[in-house]
Amino acid sequence: MPEKCTHIGGQAVIEGVMMRGKYNWAVAARDPQGAIHVEEHDLISAATKNRWMKWPIIRGCVAMVESLALGTKALSVSAKLAGQDEDGEEEFGSGLMAFAFIAGAGIAILIFIVLPALATNWVAGSITENPLRWNAVDGVFRALAFFLYVALIGFMPEMKRVFQYHGAEHKVIAALEHGEELTVDNAMKYPNMHVRCGTSFLLMVIVLSIILFSLIPIRTMIGELGIDNKVAVTAIAMLSRIALLPLVAGLAYEVTVKWAGPRAGSPLVKVLLWPGLQMQRLTTADPTPDMIEVAIASTKRIVARENREAGMFTEDEEMVESDDRTDSFEDAEQLGDDEGVNGERETGDAASGEQIEEEFDVLDDVI
Repeated sequence: MPEKCTHIGGQAVIEGVMMRGKYNWAVAARDPQGAIHVEEHDLISAATKNRWMKWPIIRGCVAMVESLALGTKALSVSAKLAGQDEDGEEEFGSGLMAFAFIAGAGIAILIFIVLPALATNWVAGSITENPLRWNAVDGVFRALAFFLYVALIGFMPEMKRVFQYHGAEHKVIAALEHGEELTVDNAMKYPNMHVRCGTSFLLMVIVLSIILFSLIPIRTMIGELGIDNKVAVTAIAMLSRIALLPLVAGLAYEVTVKWAGPRAGSPLVKVLLWPGLQMQRLTTADPTPDMIEVAIASTKRIVARENREAGMFTEDEEMVESDDRTDSFEDAEQLGDDEGVNGERETGDAASGEQIEEEFDVLDDVI
């Protein structure tokens, strides 16, 4: 069956998978007792009210910000579920999740911007001496930092399972793109790698940043400011990278998602994205059948909602329409008691462990 491009994307979370479409997003995760919990929310984007946010490059920045925000919420849902003790009480609080997010952002800046810049100064001298050489060496160090970071966290047992769920997410989306019925057997036959993967996106960010930063007249700028202190010069170089990150991300989005996504079979796309696809060998792993079931559970919520919005119904989707709630599937095989994050019976609009005030829509997504 010919492949078709889909805008549906998502990410692996703690013991589960989040999927997002045009109208909603859904998280499916296994609780400590082995049941699948599915939580669904509406999705409204700032881009729906501001058409300029759909312009090329800008839409990539919007998608990045919304993906980070939505991803954090999805991780919060799955972390609460995974953090429940045997009595169903949560071990993770919202304060701890916020701290983890801020600390993670700080560590990312340190590892992928600060340390590569300092190492580049040591190897290539000041950026004012030879900006082209400095940017090339800095890009190599950032790529190495990314590679080593991914390789090292892959040794953590918890991250190994996240990488398996990442593979499950890719397999289920591939089955959907090929028009297959969403079953474990159908999804299992597809590869773990996908051209729209966030890993390929991040690698493209690194490559494009080397080109873009090399075009910035940093030597002229620093000369105009009259700065000759090496520490201050390096700080300006690092700050310029942080300031231009949205632009680089927007360009990477146009290349990996808008251009390459619908042209996955093109020889040029295969060559261009080959490094990113190889990198996915580190960020994905072969999932187990029960992980595929979790990915399917969240994907079905997205497909059902989009079919309802289009006026297309199947028998299963009509059941979801008439019973919109947070579900728990015992052993991922049959419909059990309806449970929320705290194990309480929930129906209707109250079908979420925590009411999420902000709502998002989605542009075409990395996965």
